[in-house]
Amino acid sequence: MAKAGRKSLIDEYLTEDGLLLLEGWARDGLTNEEIAANIGVTSKTLYEWISKKREIGDALKKGKAPVDIKVENQLLKSALGFKVTVKKAIKVKTKKNKPGVGLIEEEHIEMVDEEQYIPPVPAAQFFWLKNRRPDKWREKQDINVNTIDDKTRAEVEAMLNEPDETESD
Repeated sequence: MAKAGRKSLIDEYLTEDGLLLLEGWARDGLTNEEIAANIGVTSKTLYEWISKKREIGDALKKGKAPVDIKVENQLLKSALGFKVTVKKAIKVKTKKNKPGVGLIEEEHIEMVDEEQYIPPVPAAQFFWLKNRRPDKWREKQDINVNTIDDKTRAEVEAMLNEPDETESD
């Protein structure tokens, strides 16, 4: 039991500052196990806090939501391909007529914007489709053999009943 006048550890994280800290750790991408370590408790204790105190679970969910959305957006960009603008250094040569010397060539470096296309990543496409369209893209398909139509069933039975040509008479 906590000493009189001193807050228990869970109470410290139920304050506005404590909940904000939990939310921030979640937004930074820390797992619940890493957050528990930051608090100084086991992950089991953190999960007990989440089940007992809705505010703690809500703070963690609120922190994780923006990061999850950013990752989803980046995954979609990776699946579709995208354009980026990068700074590129180029060497520029200029010729000048210098009095008393004649024509001279000077060089300097300029930074220019260059648009580059980042092609789609097939693994990202597959991952996206597998999760968003599992009916068509999951690796294991459920096929009900009882739904074969009569024509297909007859063809399969005919193939199974054909004599084996390799058998000797």
